[in-house]
Amino acid sequence: MGIRTWEGDKVTIKIDYDKCNGNGACVEICPTNVYVLQKEKSVPIAIDECIECCACVENCPMEAIEHSSC
Repeated sequence: MGIRTWEGDKVTIKIDYDKCNGNGACVEICPTNVYVLQKEKSVPIAIDECIECCACVENCPMEAIEHSSC
């Protein structure tokens, strides 16, 4: 599936779908509800709500998320 990229007004988020196992850690930890699970993969549907806290990157057990602010 490879790496998917989303660009917002302030940040860029890349998710390696070969690594993402859909456990939802990013969904649970994100304080502004940027992420949802779709088809068992993380999707940053509200990227412009990101407050650049890097919790998603720090808490992904698969190290599947790359964030331009982290």
